[in-house]
Amino acid sequence: MTTKLTAEKREIFGKDLEEARKAGRLPISVYGAKETAGSYFVNTKEFKKVLAEAGESTIVTLETPSGNKDTLIHEIATNPRNGDTIHADFLVVEANKPIKVDVPLEFIGEAPAEKAGFMIIKVLHEIEVEALPKDLPHEIVVDISSLVDLESRITVADVKLPTGVTTELDSEEVLVSVTEAGEEVKEEEVPVDLSAIEVEKKGKEEEGQTEEASSDDK
Repeated sequence: MTTKLTAEKREIFGKDLEEARKAGRLPISVYGAKETAGSYFVNTKEFKKVLAEAGESTIVTLETPSGNKDTLIHEIATNPRNGDTIHADFLVVEANKPIKVDVPLEFIGEAPAEKAGFMIIKVLHEIEVEALPKDLPHEIVVDISSLVDLESRITVADVKLPTGVTTELDSEEVLVSVTEAGEEVKEEEVPVDLSAIEVEKKGKEEEGQTEEASSDDK
């Protein structure tokens, strides 16, 4: 899956970018191991659409004045007051070089264990995979219909990765598990050290006596 986004050269920086943002132009930076860093504008609405479709694990072809560049949306900056996107970084990738990215997990199906009154715990919501840019998946599907009781779980080994995609995660790494509904993790009870309390109490008493003696001396 490849998504395209048109980019225009940017010559505006700093505080001057505010007017451009208001006009619907999002400033972006483009860079890579073999790429000279460049500054561009993209249409904000188009960027949001591409982000929703591609996420941060699918190739986005940037159509720039100097030619097309295969990229990944690498980092997004937002306004802390309203959550608006104010800047984005795009990482240029090499077509024949594998790359590692975090890919979101897409949970599908219905778990019989949940119908039986148990709770489904999604331990991980994304996993790191490695693949050539053209093989990077938008998401990895995890079918939870195999979860039937408290003993059920889904591990990395149970997930079928797309062709050309690998992961270095331990095959026994748990992705989804089952627990009792409403079960709470009990905090470990630390035994009370009575001797320590007695020592502390005695120390305070002696300190009080010392202060009293000092007052009498004045």
